[in-house]
Amino acid sequence: MKPNDMPLVCLPLGLCDADVATLLQFLYDLTEALERHYTAELIRRNYPRQDKSTEDSPDTNPTDPPFRSTPVVARKRGVP
Repeated sequence: MKPNDMPLVCLPLGLCDADVATLLQFLYDLTEALERHYTAELIRRNYPRQDKSTEDSPDTNPTDPPFRSTPVVARKRGVP
């Protein structure tokens, strides 16, 4: 017997369509409740905090103006 041969959850067999829909809705609701309850833990796991300071980064200079991808062009009034 292989490890994947053992089911993690014993699901009932032979359910009617309505019972399957009810079971599925229960599982969705349970998943949503778990996500709401453990939101902080999920965020910490998926987005680990970066302790790097931008002040210590050699690529940043506080006196440099921010980079603009498109130039700002002043228009005269009446000119489209």
